[in-house]
Amino acid sequence: MAHYRQLGNIPRKRHTQHRTPDGGLYYEELMGEEGFFSDSSLLYHKGIPSAMVDAVPWELPDLATTPNLPLKPRHLKLHELFPGEEWKNTDAVTGRRLVLGNGDVRIGYVAAGAPSALYRNGLGDECVYVESGTATVETVFGSLKVGQGDYVIIPRATTHRWVPTGDGPLRAYCIEANSHITPARRFLSKYGQLLEHAPYCERDLRGPVGPLLVEGTDVEVLVKHRGPNGVGGTRYVLPHHPFDVVGWDGCLYPYAFNIGDYEPITGRIHQPPPAHQVFEGNNFVICNFVPRKVDYHPLSIPVPYYHSNVDSDEVMFYCGGDYEARKGSGIGQGSISLHPGGHTHGPQPGAYERSIGAEFFDELAVMVDTFRPLELGEGATASEDPGYAWTWSGGRGPAR
Repeated sequence: MAHYRQLGNIPRKRHTQHRTPDGGLYYEELMGEEGFFSDSSLLYHKGIPSAMVDAVPWELPDLATTPNLPLKPRHLKLHELFPGEEWKNTDAVTGRRLVLGNGDVRIGYVAAGAPSALYRNGLGDECVYVESGTATVETVFGSLKVGQGDYVIIPRATTHRWVPTGDGPLRAYCIEANSHITPARRFLSKYGQLLEHAPYCERDLRGPVGPLLVEGTDVEVLVKHRGPNGVGGTRYVLPHHPFDVVGWDGCLYPYAFNIGDYEPITGRIHQPPPAHQVFEGNNFVICNFVPRKVDYHPLSIPVPYYHSNVDSDEVMFYCGGDYEARKGSGIGQGSISLHPGGHTHGPQPGAYERSIGAEFFDELAVMVDTFRPLELGEGATASEDPGYAWTWSGGRGPAR
């Protein structure tokens, strides 16, 4: 995100001596993308940021996937993954359950009540959508207070932890990339500023506050990184706490953006999903559907037309409101629909006709479109509604 920020105590010139009050040196760390050829920030540490005293394997949660065979649309009820009060002892990192994934992106879900360990994703950026609850995200850049409707963008290799702060569960929809996640490129100038026709702007982005200065020795950090089967895990022990940054500046840092600040693009006839895009990564995009006035052509049909995803799988996470096109499907708050490439999909029977004359849709959903097929994680298998594929046919499915 090429939007400069500065926090805490930094020297006037980069790569020059930055002295502590007692005459010692702070240790400068460049955190940058694409080998010095993209966004970066400079962080100033009290301790040597590369120091560690131990490293052992970290056994990751189950990340195995199986193909979507037979190819069919799926409905997944994510709230069923964390029944009762299980969430109270679950944290937002190790408690994530993989729902869908491919070589570009993994989509998980968690309901958490316990603070997480310190964590660093060395594979790619994370975009975490807060469905409900509140938390403080503590990072080497400072802290972010987040709540319902917040997207939290955490750059690759940012050491951080999630600390739930409310009485109820922190419910989070976790999109983990194997790349960087940025605002939609068509909404950016060639220098990275959000343009006038973009549905949000820099004023809507909340950066970290701080800095955080935490003391500690022999501090554990969980690191997700490249491994022999694509993903590996290591548990580091550091001689001092990584939250020892006295100041930083640059264009790379975590930030939050609330879905309520997204200004929808509408028109006389139905707008296609790219009009609702908010972020993108390599081989996938993130869109959101927010409460909005709908099509105002006198002959318009406000719900989506039937469409074939020739080049992509479409994943919708339903996180609020009343989703008109899905009435009669069983989909509700906390549901996911997966409509794979090669399958024609659209509104449920009757929704097409009922939408005529509607002026406003009160709906909230986060969509991920991927350009390689998604496979099913254990969270999908555990939460699937087996009858969803037949709802367009009045529930008439296979006899077996």
